[in-house]
Amino acid sequence: MSVWTARIIKAFSLAVMLAVIPAPGPVAANELGDPAAGARLFKVCKACHRVGENARNAVGPHLNGLFGRTAGTVEGFRYSKGLVRAGADGLVWTLDSIDAYLENPKNLVSRTRMNFIGMPSAEDRSHVIAYLRGFSDKPSDIPEAEPTSAATDHTVDPAILAIVGDPDYGEYLSGECLTCHQKSGSDSGIPAITGWPREDFAVAMHAYKTGIRPHPVMRMIAGRLSDEEIAGLAAYFESLE
Repeated sequence: MSVWTARIIKAFSLAVMLAVIPAPGPVAANELGDPAAGARLFKVCKACHRVGENARNAVGPHLNGLFGRTAGTVEGFRYSKGLVRAGADGLVWTLDSIDAYLENPKNLVSRTRMNFIGMPSAEDRSHVIAYLRGFSDKPSDIPEAEPTSAATDHTVDPAILAIVGDPDYGEYLSGECLTCHQKSGSDSGIPAITGWPREDFAVAMHAYKTGIRPHPVMRMIAGRLSDEEIAGLAAYFESLE
């Protein structure tokens, strides 16, 4: 059996498995965030973002009407290329995507200009999300299980990030990546991955693998890679100048 035949079989098997995984049920009401606590936590966000009546763009875009909005689409705000691409790929701000972005912005959007180290506490994130819900166009129409309930933790297992990849193996695997991404590091509509820190690369790939990032092709590619293969690719692309 050829390598490509084996990969096709593996990808097909993965698709079949994903098709039969049931959707998660609604979250219990006692797991919802507290908007009052979220208002206090949002003070950190106020350095860049505004909400409420007459809120305007500042260092970051205003956050009124956030839920259900396609990423990178607030009129008059100049977004990073990464966030514009994420929106074009289908990223919409929902409970899960907002939660992932608050936890670690670069987990969800590569090279975002949002200089925020992240909010590690799932409880704190749920409070902020509950607070922002109040500034939606029709808060009462947003189901309680989405977007104000607590979300799944999106942190990549440290044991996975600790895998030391083999750059030679990564080079062997890189052919499929280089059909779109340019080895030179040139950015012409498709983001460059040359010279990426290996941890950033691994976090991004695992975000595709677990379905946090929306790009369908990248989800398919990441879904058929093992942790060791992702580590090898990360080591290889980090080594390129």
